[in-house]
Amino acid sequence: MTSGASHDPEDIVIDLIQFLHQGASADDFSTQLSKIESLPASDTLRKTRLAECVRMAMAVRNRLELQKQREQALLAVIESAQDLSSRLDHMELLHAIVTRARNLLGSHVAWLSVYKEEIEEFQAQVTDGALAESTDRMTARRGIGIAGIVMSTRRPFTTSDYLNDDRFEHTANLDETFAKEDIAALVGVPLLSDGEVTGLLFVGDRYQRTYSALEVSILSTLATHAAVAVKNAKAFELANTALRNSDEARAELERNNRNIQAAAEAHEQLTSLLAQGASLSRISETVAHLLGGSVLVVDEAFQPISHGAAAGYASIAAATYTPYGDRSSDIIAAARESRKAGRSVLAYKDSDEQCRVISVTGGDDVLGSVLLFCKDDLSEIAIRTFERSSSIVGIALLSQERMEINKTRDVSALLRNLLSPRQHEPTLTYQQAERFGLDLSQPLSLILIETDDTKAGYLARRLRGSAGFAGTVLDEVDGLVVMVCATLHATELVKSCVSLIKGELAGSYRGVVSKPVLNAEQLPAQYEASRRALSVAKRLGMTGKIIEQAELALYSVLFETHDQASLKAFQDNTIGALVSYDRKRSSDLTSTLFCYFDSNQNASVAAKRMNIHVNTMRQRLASIEEIIGHWGNATRSLEIHMALRLWNLSRDNKDDAPPAERFDRP
Repeated sequence: MTSGASHDPEDIVIDLIQFLHQGASADDFSTQLSKIESLPASDTLRKTRLAECVRMAMAVRNRLELQKQREQALLAVIESAQDLSSRLDHMELLHAIVTRARNLLGSHVAWLSVYKEEIEEFQAQVTDGALAESTDRMTARRGIGIAGIVMSTRRPFTTSDYLNDDRFEHTANLDETFAKEDIAALVGVPLLSDGEVTGLLFVGDRYQRTYSALEVSILSTLATHAAVAVKNAKAFELANTALRNSDEARAELERNNRNIQAAAEAHEQLTSLLAQGASLSRISETVAHLLGGSVLVVDEAFQPISHGAAAGYASIAAATYTPYGDRSSDIIAAARESRKAGRSVLAYKDSDEQCRVISVTGGDDVLGSVLLFCKDDLSEIAIRTFERSSSIVGIALLSQERMEINKTRDVSALLRNLLSPRQHEPTLTYQQAERFGLDLSQPLSLILIETDDTKAGYLARRLRGSAGFAGTVLDEVDGLVVMVCATLHATELVKSCVSLIKGELAGSYRGVVSKPVLNAEQLPAQYEASRRALSVAKRLGMTGKIIEQAELALYSVLFETHDQASLKAFQDNTIGALVSYDRKRSSDLTSTLFCYFDSNQNASVAAKRMNIHVNTMRQRLASIEEIIGHWGNATRSLEIHMALRLWNLSRDNKDDAPPAERFDRP
């Protein structure tokens, strides 16, 4: 085969195997391939098979060569790791790192930069192979150049032409240094330790070069070993420092022991309080005393439920805390982060005070949060004590919740009985209602409230604990807050509900007040009707209102199966042009037409209700007719009136007064 005389495939295979065994060069294989391709074309099949054999042998040779390179690289990395791990002097180690990096890639220059937080710049610590003096003093601001890219992405970055690469922001001083050093190609990798970038390792060449994936991998592996070695060297230096300052280390150890003992005693004290059945207020005061600050316990809606302060400590932030105050966004964000991390989180810190937050959970439910206000930074032991206290507070909150459930169990059972189509024996039901101050013999009303941002169970608890709800049976039913009350008190109860939801919970809501019923037996049917009305109100996009069921009765029949999009389409096709006209010109024609229809299409009455002259009313009506057309037809008039009522229900009113009351005001 070597002479080109034999074309026997078996001889070719033997020759190729000999080539592979001897480590022949690629040129030898290429020569054999050229000889085969120069054979006569008389036996095309044999010629093709011979050429394919040579190509497969060349592929095997290339793989073996690549494997050999990888083995050599691995041996070099292992040797480097062994060398680096044996060095404990910090600066000597840094010099060894850059020298190894330069030799492994066969490059001209290498250096290692470290980020200085006090000046927010990267500074070159050691260099190898540098010619220009400015290379030893290189600095780069964070976010600038390749250093910024490697720092932010924590991944290697390469360029074959640094000065002309526009993938990153250049600086004049770095470009000038690279021009003096005549650096063209560059690769940078991070030194990572415990997820943090402890340094940046760079290797450069004075010609345009593309670094292979294997070379970048080798450099990254070296950087990883280097980061560990640097960490070990620093630890060794710290150990030497600790030995040289043994008295200080011993004192620190004694302080830690005292802190640990204090933490154990604190945990024992809190556990003892819990075992004694201490109140949440007493637990809060104890935690505040242990940590020397002020403690505030809030529920899941960030409403304060308990407070405690250390003797002589006065916190203005704790005393003036409101759920939606100046710092509420910081506290809420810290509580959310605490739930995810399972640790306390510093919500904010200013010159006078800082606030630390720990979320309190029970199973999958959020019970609330504990807020600690203090002046000085807490030690790690103190933070652990604060975090352990959240478990004690959580148990106390669960105990309170259990007591609340036991207290309201009978109320909940009564309410569900009243709403059930199969009510219990009437006499027994009437007696149960009397125990809670509700007289079932008088006219009754149902109030249903749905919230978007607050759980119905929480809202029910808040309402039960508020003044003005005596004689009312209320609880969470099917995701709604449901109340049964005397019709005589329904208006006041609605006002109290709106005040609580708007003032304290700041959530979006909607509600329905049912028509009065004469006896308890009518409540189940009225409950179903009210639920349908509330569903229609939601489809209408109504929010921030609690209205009477009568206002929705017609729409419950006509639109119960329609979605919000179809209702909006109906409004747009009927009065959409008029609403759009008002929106563009800030006019009041839609309200004028609404008042006109609600006044039985009597212009004089409508003008009086709106406190305008009747001629002004007629002028407005003429303008309206030009916009939406004539409404004299009975069917057309009904559609417009219905669309106007839907518009009135779904618009965002600042008060909850009925239409007539709104128009009667000057």
